Order: sequence, then C-alpha cells, then structure tokens
Amino acid sequence: MLFGCTIMSDISARAAAGPKKPVRSAHPSTTAPGRQPTVVARAKARDTRLPVAVGETVDVNGARRAFRFSQAQHSADSATRITAEELTNRNVVTIADLQQLLPNVTIQSMNGTSTINYLLRGVGMNDYTQNAMSSVMTYIDGVAFPLGQMSNGMMFDLASVDVTPGPVGTEHGQTDTGGEINIHTADPTATWHGGLSEDIASYARNRTNFHVSGPLSRTVSFRIAGQAQQGGGWQSMPLDGSHLGDANEGALRAKLRWQPDEKTDIMLTGHWVQDDSQVVTGKPFLNVQPVGPSPNMGFYQAEWDLRPQFAALFGRSASIKPSEHNTFWGADLKMSRQLGFATLSSISAFETERIGEYTDQDATQYATGDQYRNVVSNTFSQELSLKSAHQQSPFHWSIGAYYDRVRMAQQFFMDFTQYLPQRGYLSETSYQQNQQTFSQFAHLSYRFPHNVTLFGGITHEADDRQLLGLATRHFGISTLNFNNEATSANQFSGVVGVQWQPVSNLMAYFKVSKGFKPGGFTANNTVIQAQLAPYKPETLLAYEVGFKSDIVPNVFRLNGAAFYYDYHDQQVLTTLLVPNYGPLGMFMNAPKSQIWGIELNTEIHPFRHIFLSGNLGYQRGNYQIYQTLNTTAVAAYAQTHGGVWQAFYTDYSGTDTGMPKLSMSGTAEYRFNPLNGYEWVTAVDGSYRGAQAMSPGVTSGMFLMPSYFLLGAHMTFRPASGRWSVTAYASNILQRHYEVSAGMETTTYYYMPSPPRFIGGRFGFNF
Repeated sequence: MLFGCTIMSDISARAAAGPKKPVRSAHPSTTAPGRQPTVVARAKARDTRLPVAVGETVDVNGARRAFRFSQAQHSADSATRITAEELTNRNVVTIADLQQLLPNVTIQSMNGTSTINYLLRGVGMNDYTQNAMSSVMTYIDGVAFPLGQMSNGMMFDLASVDVTPGPVGTEHGQTDTGGEINIHTADPTATWHGGLSEDIASYARNRTNFHVSGPLSRTVSFRIAGQAQQGGGWQSMPLDGSHLGDANEGALRAKLRWQPDEKTDIMLTGHWVQDDSQVVTGKPFLNVQPVGPSPNMGFYQAEWDLRPQFAALFGRSASIKPSEHNTFWGADLKMSRQLGFATLSSISAFETERIGEYTDQDATQYATGDQYRNVVSNTFSQELSLKSAHQQSPFHWSIGAYYDRVRMAQQFFMDFTQYLPQRGYLSETSYQQNQQTFSQFAHLSYRFPHNVTLFGGITHEADDRQLLGLATRHFGISTLNFNNEATSANQFSGVVGVQWQPVSNLMAYFKVSKGFKPGGFTANNTVIQAQLAPYKPETLLAYEVGFKSDIVPNVFRLNGAAFYYDYHDQQVLTTLLVPNYGPLGMFMNAPKSQIWGIELNTEIHPFRHIFLSGNLGYQRGNYQIYQTLNTTAVAAYAQTHGGVWQAFYTDYSGTDTGMPKLSMSGTAEYRFNPLNGYEWVTAVDGSYRGAQAMSPGVTSGMFLMPSYFLLGAHMTFRPASGRWSVTAYASNILQRHYEVSAGMETTTYYYMPSPPRFIGGRFGFNF
C-alpha cells in the first residue's frame, strides 16, 4: 500500500451505512492538478465499486461502476493506464516493476543498477551511460526527464501511471520515437488527510511510507510525502556467505499549491532522493578467457570483488559492496491561468543528479572489469502552452514551446589489473557533455457531424550536443586525449488521424505519426577516436488503428490496437572490435527496420463480487538493412583460440531483431463483505513474457533469455471507512528462475538474475 490510502477512493464509495447515504471519497488527491473529485454513491455496498480516474468527477445514482478511466475511452490512443491501487497490489515500487503490467513493454535495469532502459513496442535504447536522450521519455507530474535516471526513487504517493507507445510530442514536452511514461503523484487536498503504512517481507525487506495533506488557508494547501526502503538482499557469495542487494533508500516530496482565485493555479514542488542501495551482480554464462577457477554457484549466488588499490583511486572504502551512492533532487513550478478563450500554462523545472556507482561488471571475483562511475548532471527545462478552453466546442487547439538544457560530467574508473596479458592496469575515462533542445508544437482537432473527428499536430525540434575534453588514462602507462565531437539535428515530426464515435460506448481511430529522436555519442571506456563518432538521429513512421469499447457498460470493456512501424536509422547498441584490445560497446544506426504488432486490453465484471482485467501484446521486428559485428561468432572464436579476438561481420537484413514477441498480464479479484462495513479482497495475478535475444537472429542457445511466467497473489481486509487495512501478499510464488537483462565485459558474458519469491505483509493507517 502506498501511504496506506491509495485504495481509499474505491473503499469510500462502498458506503457501509446503508444504500441511500451519500459518501465522499476519502482520497480526493487521485485527480489531476487543479481538480478535486466528488464521488457520490447511492448504490448498495455490495454492488458499488467506484474507481476514480485522474481528473474525473463521477456521479452515481443506483448504477454499478466497475471500470476506471472512462474519459480515456474517448481518446485516440493505445495508452495503458494504471491506478495507484493496482500499482500497490502488484508491488510496483520502481519503474522497472511496471514491465510485468504492460503489453509489448520492456523495462530493464542495466547491470542491476539504477540505470533503467525502456522499450515500447521494440523501440528503445540500451544506454548504460545515460548520456543520450532515451527513446522513451519519462514525465513526472508533467515535468520531462530527458535523463531517465533522474526519475529514480520517485514511485511513491502515486495517483496513477499511464504509458503511451508511439511517436509523441505534438501536445506537450519533447518529441520522441518510442513513447512516454507519465507518472502522476498525489496532489495537496482541500481537507486534511494523512497516512502511514509499513510493508515487511522476506529477506528482511522493509518499506515505510507516509503522507500528510491539507489546507494552510482558504487559498493555500500542501502535501508532504516520503518513503524509506531497507533490506531485501537475496544474492549471496559462495566463497564467504556474505549477501548482496539490500536496499537503503530514502525520499521526500513536498507540494505547495496556491489558488488565489478560480482561474489561477500555482503549484511549487520539491523532491529529494538518497539511494545507497546495493546492486545485484550478474551471473556469467560464458567466459572466453577465464583468469582462474570459479566456484559452482546456485541461481541466487554471485561473485564480486574490490581491490583496495582500486577503491583508493575513486576515494571509497575497500569494504563497500557493489552499490549506489546517488543523490537526486529538484524543484518545479507549474502555473496555469484561465483566460476565457484558452488556458495558459507554464512548467519550469530544475533537476540534478550526483551518482557514485560501484559495479562488478565482469561478475567474477577477479579484477578483470570492475567499474566505478561518477556522474554530475543537471537539467533545466521550460514549457509554455496555450490550450483552448471551451470543451463543448467542436474545435480544439493547443500550441506551445519546450526548451531544455543539460550539463553533464562523467568519470569511469576501471580495474583491469588481472586481465592479462591484454591490459593489466587501472584506467579512467572522463568527459563533459553539453546539450540543449528547443521545440515548438501545435495540435488541432475538429468534430464533424456524426461524431467524426479529424485531428493533427506538428512539432519542430532543434537539438545541439557537444562532447568535450574526453580523455582516457591508463595509470602508469599512458594518457589518451581525444578530439571534441559535436552533432546537431533540426527536424519536423507530427501526427494526423481520424476518430469516430458512432455510439457512446464505442470509439475507433486511425492515425499516422512521425517520431524523431536526436543523435549523440558513445562515451564510456574509450581507446580510439572512432568510438566517439556521433550516431545519427532516428526517425519512425508509425501507422496505428484501434478501438475502445464498453461492450456491456460496467460489465465488459475491450480495447485493441494494431500498429506498423517504418523505422529509419534506428539507434542500436552494437560492438566495435578494437584490434589487440577487445570488443567494446558502441552505438550505430541500422539504416532500415520494421516493427509490427497488436495489443488488447480488457476489464470484465461478470458477477457481483468478481473483477477481471488483463492485457495481451504481440510484436515482431526485423532489420531490413543492417550489417554489423557478429558478437556470437566473435565470442565463439575467442573461446576456442585462447582469447584472441577476430572480427566477423554479418549482414542481418531480414533478420529478427530479437525482441520478446508475446507478453501477457492479468488479475482476477474477488471482493465481498464478510461483516457489515468491512471488505475482504482476494486476488491472483500473473504475467508472461516471451524469450529475448541478446543478438539479432538468435533463436536458441546461451545468447537467448528464455520466456517465463510469474504468479502473485494478495489478500486484503479493511473497513469501508478506510481508516486502516491489512494485506498479505506473495510475488513469484512459483519461484521461477528467469533473466531480466544481459550484458558483457571484457571476456565475460552474463545474465542479470531475477528476484526470488517474496512473501510479505502490509499494514496501513489513515486519518
């Protein structure tokens, strides 16, 4: 439970005092900024289930309301929208946890760290250094995070999350090819609310959440929320039995809202996150030149090491385990003013990150690829928009502009002292990077007779990036200084489509959109200038057709979409083989590729106590024009030739890209009232994810991460007043062993293993 109250908008609607007594929501903060919901229930408690969508006001008079986000059923998109209650029930506490709830979505932690990469419908970027703009933009309360790692630790005190695939940027924020993840946090309330929850689970995992919200005066209100996480480490070292993976994170968020009149809304938000959590270490599955013997390890065991000489190089204790030492903080000011004919809005934001991250990249007890990374970055963004205000008018429009500026400095320290005879030294690569983006956008729609709506939008974006002062030092051997690099882009993108609403509970749409993402640089362990050659921008032409239907209102909802992507200059992480050195990751462009697939989402309320929901995604992709290094062939040759690296290039035209093809997720929930004024909820949930290849064309063997199925469950008992709740839950009940991502360092190829079964309980108290 997030702050013990994320489910209260549902519970308060189930009036325990009788069928005729109106009940107000006990958690009105689950709406969008500037609005407070009013939920009035006049149905019997056993027949009433009143979920409230973000920004939605619901009036119920004797009708059963089973489904949420009813306004979104009239939007021409294929977004998946998730309530705070569902996020709590599915134990979503990080952005990566969302992967198990979404169709055709991959969200992976890189090397077990706080670096997260996203792929929506196969569009994404495998960027460990995070010095490029992600193919999937993250927004928190409307603030764009061009550096995705900055959003870590923010998944608490939530109102909802929605994930929109496909090209975006014609209505707000920054243009992108893959889509966007919008995280909505709870806002200040006009009445006093507070809550505290405690979550205790296996492996000594503990999570504490709290919030307090209320008015300071007639026009000013506030909200303060926080969370703390400790424990939960489930990896152990077979050599000495020490364990790894404990969380150690704290976060705070404060919001101050001023509404001096009915037309003006001003919100100031500040947040701080301190993350000193340990990270999970990989499990080697192939070592083409092992330095020494490795112990036999179980699935939940791992190896790591840290030499005192290496720790002294970056100024940390030699006793630390693979872990983060990260600080994220920022503030934003959102203002809106109703002008009569339109609403003027402004979002100003400043975000910063200070990252100190030690990882055992080679996943062994040997010093052949240990790494420490220092990152100091900040970003300033400003968005202005003007949106038509007359909702009943057939003509709607919006225009706006967005600007962001990023300043970044990174250091990579590597320990190769036992990687002999190829290296045998400590090294450091450091650089600075500057970036700025300026875009303008406009969107129009007009509703014709018979509820046919034409819509279109356009975005122009200019992006400039510079990589400055990059140098690599091999301590005691040499210093390599590299030339500065720069890249810029200036392109248009947009959308055009038609939407038809023949009846109130059925909508269909078709749209064509073009996405754009600027180019950038590969900047990590650098030994030759060729590694720094800028990769080009990518563009994506997307065709999508879809429908949204409440076939039987409040009983059976079914939404679906089919898509085809024509992808040009896709930015792909591949491998550059440096002679007499070895393989190094490098971003390049695949000239042409394609992706296609379908998605289905459903909610079913067949009987009074039963609620079912689920989604299905199927996607395929292949390269049409693409030639690059064959990493599997390179690894095989090195393994049989004593670690000698030989380049083998393959034409992958017509080859499958390796993305997971099938994904499914669903929940079955049973709700009833064992006592007058109390509710019992029992639910099971499951998710399936297809196999994912580490290299193009791989269909079996070590370089394929197998498919897996996960099963979870929870039971909750609570009064209708929402004052408290008790929950017992379990995740990965079947104790499935699966891989969440994969990678390689020097001569080692490894998987990142999955978490084991967790059994836990939550208790929440609200006032």
